[in-house]
Amino acid sequence: MRPDGAEVDKLIHLALPVRLIHMPNGERGGMELVCTYDIHPRGARLRSSRDLKVGDLVTVERGRYKSVCQVVWAADPDSALHGQFTVECVEGNRTPWEEELRQMEEQYLPVIPDWPTRKRLMNSFAQGKNRRRRPRFQVTGDANLAEIGGGSRVEGRLEEISEYGCFISSSDLLVPGTALRLVLNVCDVSIALRGHVRYTAQNRAMGVEFQEIRQGDRPFLTYVLNQLKKPRANDFADLEVITEHLAAAAG
Repeated sequence: MRPDGAEVDKLIHLALPVRLIHMPNGERGGMELVCTYDIHPRGARLRSSRDLKVGDLVTVERGRYKSVCQVVWAADPDSALHGQFTVECVEGNRTPWEEELRQMEEQYLPVIPDWPTRKRLMNSFAQGKNRRRRPRFQVTGDANLAEIGGGSRVEGRLEEISEYGCFISSSDLLVPGTALRLVLNVCDVSIALRGHVRYTAQNRAMGVEFQEIRQGDRPFLTYVLNQLKKPRANDFADLEVITEHLAAAAG
């Protein structure tokens, strides 16, 4: 599950034009033409030029179909995802895109789209050179892993992440080489990827290399990495304490 309520394994990246009718205080308000980013059996992710908050009610119309929905997630207005939000249909309502869901399947794209670059990086990794191909950041999040083709399902904690892989701690480990599908819940978003286990460490964690990312989730991965690049507030707090301590010692 995504933190915003959507089922990641049933998300379809698809732009559908819809009419969004705002319902302040439960009353019909202004109409806005918007497009979906992705759809799922209970709702969709969209973008609006208006300020929407979690809990707001809207009506989503498409053709002769319409559904009353509630906002269950809204992006930070100061982030690159500003304006995006996710809605879920109120109980008893059907989504206006059920036919599209029946006809389409989730699509994945290579994490490294340029094959020559991908091949060069894979070769350098195999030779033990430049193992950290991209900066890796410490992070706290949840990870859900499923072996491709059925079999084991594992839950763990996301400890580190980079553009090309991650490090996950878990009481249940998968064997190196296992092809898997994983969903990472981090920084208030979820990212669906495919990859394989590169190694295990001390019988408590495993390194996973990304190979494909769900179409539409690349902006989420970029958003997470950009968030992790920012200086943390407690870093400045520690710096202030150290400075005060040195000043007192000098006096």
